[in-house]
Amino acid sequence: MVDFLQVFFALAFLVFLVYVISRILVKPLKLAVKILVNSLFGLLLLWGFNFLGALMALAIPINLVTILVAGFLGIPGLILLIILQVLL
Repeated sequence: MVDFLQVFFALAFLVFLVYVISRILVKPLKLAVKILVNSLFGLLLLWGFNFLGALMALAIPINLVTILVAGFLGIPGLILLIILQVLL
């Protein structure tokens, strides 16, 4: 009976450790996936604007900073980049 309890508690502790470690590792992974998806959305926004902006001779360079700004802020970020491009 004692061996059964030791095995049971060891297994329960192992399950608890796996749960805690998975909770700790999942949050940064979710954040990384969110940043990646938003960056891809920002890249698509910039690409679409550069495609249509070619008609007005206006283009925003596509680099890591502009992709992240457009990705995190979305449409307002793209508008910010356009205003900065026109003013500077």
